[in-house]
Amino acid sequence: MTPPIRVLVADDQALLRGSFRVLLETSGMDVVGEAGTGVEAIRVAGQTRPDVILMDVRMPDMDGIAATREITATSAARVIILTMFDLDAYVFAALRAGASGFLLKDAEPAEVLRAVEVVAAGEALLAPAVTRRLIEEFARAAPPDLAPPAELTGVTAREREVLVLIARGLSNAEIGDRLYVGQTTVKTHIGHLLAKLHVTTRAQLVMLAYESGLVERRARR
Repeated sequence: MTPPIRVLVADDQALLRGSFRVLLETSGMDVVGEAGTGVEAIRVAGQTRPDVILMDVRMPDMDGIAATREITATSAARVIILTMFDLDAYVFAALRAGASGFLLKDAEPAEVLRAVEVVAAGEALLAPAVTRRLIEEFARAAPPDLAPPAELTGVTAREREVLVLIARGLSNAEIGDRLYVGQTTVKTHIGHLLAKLHVTTRAQLVMLAYESGLVERRARR
């Protein structure tokens, strides 16, 4: 039997933490801890080693961005940033810090559960409509201080193909179908991309695809 997904909920609102706990545990997931500040999130993550962290972007003591950066640098936990705003400027920095995606706090329960499952599996960047808008906005007008030039040194032609498809939001299965290869091969290519480009998440690969010019940014409207 597959063990339940282990989740840490980090938000400064106790009521919201409790709501997420009830939702996740009712679905069979294991909420291993809660945190009300960024500093506490780091401490509890180290103690409980969750698979996924639901991380509020704005918290006392240390914000979710700094906490995400520290956690992803020292553990395999995957972080979903929680925000009230679909194009919150902080989300760009959070994805750079190693977050795997983001979710609005008023998302439907089924969307929250699906997001946790997808991120826990490492399958794909979250792709509800709002996340697609975030990627498009990044491609169109990413904040200059968050978008230094990127290079794709050492990346093969096939790996570039895979990177383009990742940036377009395709899952491993969809990439495999498009390139006529198995999912194991796709995962191998993605592993090589992560190692060669010195990043840890698909979200960061998406950003690099745009920053490098491999995927064209949309003109300002």
